[in-house]
Amino acid sequence: MPSDEKVEDLDKTRPLGPNQAGTLAQAIDPDALRPGTFAGSYVLKRELASGGGGTVYEAQHRLLGRRAAVKVLRRELASSPQMVARFLREALAVNMIKHPNIVDIYEFGELPDGRPFYVMELLEGTDLRSVLHDQGRISPPEVLEYLEPVCSALEAAHARGIVHRDLKASNIFIASASNGDNSAPKRVVKLLDFGIAKLLHPDAAEAGLTMVGTRLGTSYTMAPEQIRGDAIDERADIYALGVVLYHLLTGQYPFRAETMADIERQHLEAPAPRPSHVAPLSPALDAVVLRSMEKVADRRFPSARAFWEALRDAVGSAKADVPEVTAQAAAIYVEVRMSPEADNDSDELLDDSSAALDAAEQAFRDAGLVLALQTGSALIAARILSDDREQAARERAAVQEVAERLAEQLAERPTAHPEVHVNICLHVDRAAVRDAADAPGGREIIGGEIVSIGAWAPQENVDGVYLTPAARG
Repeated sequence: MPSDEKVEDLDKTRPLGPNQAGTLAQAIDPDALRPGTFAGSYVLKRELASGGGGTVYEAQHRLLGRRAAVKVLRRELASSPQMVARFLREALAVNMIKHPNIVDIYEFGELPDGRPFYVMELLEGTDLRSVLHDQGRISPPEVLEYLEPVCSALEAAHARGIVHRDLKASNIFIASASNGDNSAPKRVVKLLDFGIAKLLHPDAAEAGLTMVGTRLGTSYTMAPEQIRGDAIDERADIYALGVVLYHLLTGQYPFRAETMADIERQHLEAPAPRPSHVAPLSPALDAVVLRSMEKVADRRFPSARAFWEALRDAVGSAKADVPEVTAQAAAIYVEVRMSPEADNDSDELLDDSSAALDAAEQAFRDAGLVLALQTGSALIAARILSDDREQAARERAAVQEVAERLAEQLAERPTAHPEVHVNICLHVDRAAVRDAADAPGGREIIGGEIVSIGAWAPQENVDGVYLTPAARG
């Protein structure tokens, strides 16, 4: 099975690391602009991110000193009147909506070389895809908090006759905003990237930018009518909300396959899967996902507000049904990591990644561990530890033995690919648990610090079994 990011991130604007700014960024990307270049009243400072459609720079107003971000259309696209019109339409669409949970655009113009640009507020934070990567999956109450402002932004867009068409976790940004005092910054959710937004009632001069039969979007999240190239309305965004909800709750996409064509075929033909089949979630949450992802648009929620209200009720009922119980747990985290130079389309690389994860999953099941998280590139399996101190110590040692045997097994796997590295990490932490008759020991893990991998999993490649400080203590 390919990594979750394989298809989704093809069109994502990628942030540059600190060593890729300035001259080095220009060597990598000849389209890059030098620091000090003017874009209207703004002076470019450094390159922040680059993608197939444009480049984003940090900038500062030359008189007011206001910091901002400037997005510039790529040179090869600036020669296409259609791409220029679509680029500028994104700025116009955002300004039409004027919503606090949509990035604010200050002005737009043209560089001396003819490339269009627009200036927008500078956001500091991270996107929801990165949050999900760090946490493995996100708890229903947290998901509700993230999606409420997104639904509010979509409601405002739909009221203006604008369909986003590319809703996904990487286009939801979690920004930190100052309160104007010494208190901790508040969290603000922003819906990004209206670059392929659909105007349901365009002016005559804008007609033809997107015709029936045109397929725009991301394969993992596109509604069936988008895939077919049919006419769409705001219910295409409702379908994408269902996909995003499934993704955040489980750490996986509802449909995954080796090729985009197979993913799209599942969106067209396969029943939407229940997230409770992957993660310990309530039937009420299943129902929200299933209605959002109905193949026929008329059967979906009629609006983003109706979606959010149903999600709010489902999260509330789930909290009422499941009392919060915590217990200590020992977990093994297995992550397949591909080198930056790896060819993600290589059959050998994908076969090795799948073989490593399959072997890990089987080892965990044989050892009677609870699968607490499963994504396209990682697994967490855990044992809920006894309240008796001595018994808990023996159980932790047994989990460590499982990890060490697995490390030896994977080191000798016949499919080993030189560009695939497998990290194995052992951690001990608190877990939120609930009774489940079909789970090992009669209890399953539904959240807690034990699945917040961003807080304890190693960021670099490690050999053997990495023991966190909590696991060594």
